[in-house]
Amino acid sequence: MDKEYYIRIIGENRNLIYKVCYSFCTDPEDRKDLEQEILINIWKGVGRFNGQVKISTWIYKIALNTAISYYRKEKKKGIRISIDRTVISLSDTDPPDADYQQAIARLYQFISELQELDKAVILLYLDDIKYSEISSIIGITESNVATKINRIKKKLKDKFEQSKLK
Repeated sequence: MDKEYYIRIIGENRNLIYKVCYSFCTDPEDRKDLEQEILINIWKGVGRFNGQVKISTWIYKIALNTAISYYRKEKKKGIRISIDRTVISLSDTDPPDADYQQAIARLYQFISELQELDKAVILLYLDDIKYSEISSIIGITESNVATKINRIKKKLKDKFEQSKLK
C-alpha cells in the first residue's frame, strides 16, 4: 500500500467526503465517526482500485455506501440522522429573502424523509453529477437513475404542494 497515494487521493477528494458526511449526519460527533468509517473503507480498498472509473467516482461510491450502512446501523439504535441544510451553498451575491430561505429549509426537511438510496441519488443530482456517473456510484442503470430522479422530484413537488394546503 502506497501511503503517499492514499494521502493524496484523500486530499484531492476531501470535499466530496465531507459533503457525504454532512448530508447524512447533523450531529458533529456522528459526522466524525462516519468520516472515520469512510476513510477506513477507502484505506482497505485502495489497493483493489483498478482504474476502470475515475478515482472520485470510486471514492463517492465508497463514501455513499458507508454512509448508507452507517445510517441503517444508527437507525436500528433509534438515532435519527437527517440531511443537513448546510450541504447547499447558495450564491454569495444577494442574501435570499425569508420566503426563499423557508422554501430551502422545507426542501431539506422533505429530502431528509426520503429513503437512503433516494437521498444518495438526489445528493449526487444536486451536485451536478452526470447520470452515467450516478449509475456507476449507486450501482443501478442510467435509465433507472433518470426514473428515480423524476420520481424524487415529483415526490418533493407533491410534498411542497401539500404543505401549502395546510
